Amino acid sequence: MTAPDLIGLFIAPLETEEIPYLITGGVASVIYGDPRFTRDIDLVLDLSTATAPRLASAFAEDAYYLPPVEVLLEEVARAPGGHFNIIHRDTALRADVYLSGDDPLHAWAFKHGRRIPVGDIEISVAPLEYVLIRKLQYHAMSGSDRHLRDIAMMLRISGDLLDHAAMDDWLSRLGLSAAWEQARSFEPS
Repeated sequence: MTAPDLIGLFIAPLETEEIPYLITGGVASVIYGDPRFTRDIDLVLDLSTATAPRLASAFAEDAYYLPPVEVLLEEVARAPGGHFNIIHRDTALRADVYLSGDDPLHAWAFKHGRRIPVGDIEISVAPLEYVLIRKLQYHAMSGSDRHLRDIAMMLRISGDLLDHAAMDDWLSRLGLSAAWEQARSFEPS
């Protein structure tokens, strides 16, 4: 395993247990954009009361910190979608896990996710439109130009994958059209 191997540490167990997930955040930005270092992976899981115990068994307690099954079930029960972390004990690498809940953008993303081969496995990555929308939201919350840089690089490298109609629809629904125009005119240094 190469260090840091976020895919091997966090995605391989999800694939083995067939737990639906999407990679988003910084790792998705790297996949669609240009390489940058990240010590964590952001995941959206479609977790249920039936699959929560399988998730717990996928990450061995001696190798990972994962909340107890009872906590996972509480997070699953949160309508907007819960949140928790999985931490690899030896490396301190982390997965920030967000649950799909009843969020319509998550539901759309799971229907439009992409399977991409990486090494010996295929991984599930959130669609480009989802990653861009979330980056716009993160920029609005934090004001960090890092998110604008990520957007600019994703558009430069993977812009041909963009479904413009879907993007326009989500921008309108979420009131992000002005932020989108700002991001599209951003020039990374």
